[in-house]
Amino acid sequence: MLRHRLSVFGVLLLAAALGAGPAAAQAPQVTAPKPTVPEIFTLMGQYVRVAYNNQGFATLGYRAAQESIGEEWMLLEVGLTMRSPAKDFTLKREHLSIKTPDGGTIGLATQKEYAEAGYLRALNMRMKVMRDSINYFPVEAHRACTIQFFANTGQGGPQLAYDQVELSTERGCVGRLYFHVPGGIKVGQHWLVVNFGESVVEVPFRTLTKEEAKQFEKSWEDLKKAHEESMK
Repeated sequence: MLRHRLSVFGVLLLAAALGAGPAAAQAPQVTAPKPTVPEIFTLMGQYVRVAYNNQGFATLGYRAAQESIGEEWMLLEVGLTMRSPAKDFTLKREHLSIKTPDGGTIGLATQKEYAEAGYLRALNMRMKVMRDSINYFPVEAHRACTIQFFANTGQGGPQLAYDQVELSTERGCVGRLYFHVPGGIKVGQHWLVVNFGESVVEVPFRTLTKEEAKQFEKSWEDLKKAHEESMK
């Protein structure tokens, strides 16, 4: 599961897919999001993004965020690892945040906040029917591990939450992240920000209007087909 090949799309494909508005389905006029740090990023699925630098690697699934526009809790699925020859790193809650379309920054929720929200039963149930594979890692990451910042105590889920996870080049760690978004999730460009200690990776993801999402769903199939043809 940890050995999917990572491929980089062309500039126009990347711009169209990451911009993902009606214009993207008609012409490559949308500018790709610009991270504020040196990195490479691309897309591996309709709602799956990958970004990495010489130290850290992050893959992101954000379909649940797209389906939760207007709601005050955002769920992201992530996979994280270090890139050889980077040293091992202890990732803590404070190393994770999101940038919102209005320029704000929101830190990862605490286990207490998550529990007080009722363990977000509806959101978690929604994820059972709309999950995307995020298992895209460098080949060195051959050992699976869990990122478990949140626990559904007494709800039949994981019983323990941890405030940190040990990352290494051999460990591909996956898990769910929850962010409390006052006022609700907005349409527009977001970034998942991962601080790897010596560097930062910003993973872009854009939430869309219903009409934009429909256009993107249609154009995504064409984009995927074009990419597969280019790889032959």
